[in-house]
Amino acid sequence: MEEEFKSGFVTICGRTNVGKSTLINLLVGEKIAAIANKVQTTRTQIRGIVNRENSQIIFIDTPGIHKPKAKLNENMVELSWDAIQNSDIVLFLIEADSKEIGRGDKKILEKIKESNKKCILIINKIDLVNKEELAKIIDLYKNEYDFSAIIPISAIKPKCKEEVLSEIEKNLNKGPKYYDKEEYTDQTLRQLAEETIREKALILLRDEVPHGIFVEVQKMKLTKTQNKEPIYNIEAVIYCLRDSHKGIIIGKNGEMLKRIGTYARKDMEKNFGIKINLKTWVKVKEDWINNEKFFKSNQNI
Repeated sequence: MEEEFKSGFVTICGRTNVGKSTLINLLVGEKIAAIANKVQTTRTQIRGIVNRENSQIIFIDTPGIHKPKAKLNENMVELSWDAIQNSDIVLFLIEADSKEIGRGDKKILEKIKESNKKCILIINKIDLVNKEELAKIIDLYKNEYDFSAIIPISAIKPKCKEEVLSEIEKNLNKGPKYYDKEEYTDQTLRQLAEETIREKALILLRDEVPHGIFVEVQKMKLTKTQNKEPIYNIEAVIYCLRDSHKGIIIGKNGEMLKRIGTYARKDMEKNFGIKINLKTWVKVKEDWINNEKFFKSNQNI
């Protein structure tokens, strides 16, 4: 007898910098979310699609839960809460070296309890603790919610991928295919390009600059080289909050902007499977992070 087909939406939630984007990229098998060792790397809901023989899993990577300091941050946190309410399963990601349930994790637990959703607890970064410490954190969370499963992992190691996907599939209900089997994200190439450029800026720039920037691809045209090879000509603007930031992003003799562009181009060529000609500029747009009308009209900031 043929096994019934299952599908559903799975929200990955957690505090900032716990490894949500690393996990979704691992599970999807493609790079769809920016990864940097900085808080608030993800700003929007990013969907990744996993097609299996008897299921389709649509992952939603959400912004990390944090205390909002601007309108943009408030919007990011609201996106995360909405995603929990509108999902079929929640993956709650925490760090293995937590000694207690902190304020941020308690807030997330409250929202999960309110939603009454199926929830799988993912304990990440288990390489940082011993077995006794891991057992303590498991017991701590077991008393808080009736989790469908508790899975200790290291999101940078591929061997945990099948265990997580199998557990999710087990908890899905019968459902349709929402996307074609060739698709792995609902992001456009333009959005993926913006995400890639922003990721490189996050990695290379000083701490005070990255979260005051956003990237807009203003031109993306598929043409051919002199050798008749396909190539994307991409023109992008990196916006920042003030002139001092603009100088840091450009760098001495334009070196920093050149590094951001080079790293982004190489990553895009690898992920898109096509040659890229990338040109970038830097412009100042003051206080955009408090202009709700503005940042809601830009999908990938």
